[in-house]
Amino acid sequence: MRVLKSLQLAGLAFAAALVAMPAARAADTVQIGSVDASSTSLWPLHAAITNGFFAAENIKVDVVFAQSNASVIQQLAAGSFNIAPTAGMVDPIRAVSKGAPVALIRIVIPAPPYALLAKPSIGKIEELKGKTLIIGGPKDITRIFTERMLAPHGLKPGDYDYVFAGATSARFAALKSGAVDAALLTTPFNFFAETEGYHNLGFTFDYLPKMPFAGMAVNREWASKNADVVRRFLDAYDKGVAWFYDPANRAAAIALQLQTSKVAREDVEKAYAFMHDKNLFERAGTVSKQSVQTVIDALRDLGDLGADFKIDRLLLPGVTRVVD
Repeated sequence: MRVLKSLQLAGLAFAAALVAMPAARAADTVQIGSVDASSTSLWPLHAAITNGFFAAENIKVDVVFAQSNASVIQQLAAGSFNIAPTAGMVDPIRAVSKGAPVALIRIVIPAPPYALLAKPSIGKIEELKGKTLIIGGPKDITRIFTERMLAPHGLKPGDYDYVFAGATSARFAALKSGAVDAALLTTPFNFFAETEGYHNLGFTFDYLPKMPFAGMAVNREWASKNADVVRRFLDAYDKGVAWFYDPANRAAAIALQLQTSKVAREDVEKAYAFMHDKNLFERAGTVSKQSVQTVIDALRDLGDLGADFKIDRLLLPGVTRVVD
């Protein structure tokens, strides 16, 4: 009887302790907007999701894909998305210049990872004189990339013709069809082109090593109210970057991209070596004012920004980790 009474008392004490314990806090849901699930730019994000780095920070990510980077930034500004993890640098800057509540919190890819692919009959950049090139658009940042590549080889605007297509896949298709002589392509389409015999005339990061290609943008109003969530998100994402760079994770990283991209293993392996060996994911998790200024200056050259636009308008005090 005494044993039964002791068990009853212990049970009551345990039940009381359970009642007194605070309930587990629900995970914070972060709405993410991006362009293409198969993009290699999302490798660290997928790594952070798959390896539970966000879950460890009590964050649930809800990823939605849009048709263009401009659409992502529009929805980010409207509050439909909280974070755009791989926003091209140009669209957030243009949005902020027009008063959109968007901020830059991290550089993701610190140099443009494009390659200029040409017909097999074209062996060097100088041979593009009088030829037709396809880039993203007349005021797209790819125009800056292309012209900065061609200028050291004696070619200036007017020495060649442009046609435009926003998607890398469309530019690759135009090159294959023979409609253009050269195309500015990013991974993995540059590898597809090389496999099919097109000539790689060079990489943009060799000409613009300090011009960032992609950043992580947030809705400013949401981030200001959820600064702790943003910091935990950044911590988890940083772990995804570190995981990608760990050579021990090479096979797992390739398997992860195969699952998300559905492209051939050979091309994924090339993309891994390209992104990994060229250090094309920013490790530090910071925003360099000097590097972002190069994008601002390029947009001024295109006539998109006035002289009064200041870089501080892009940053979120207390969240963005800024270096000079």
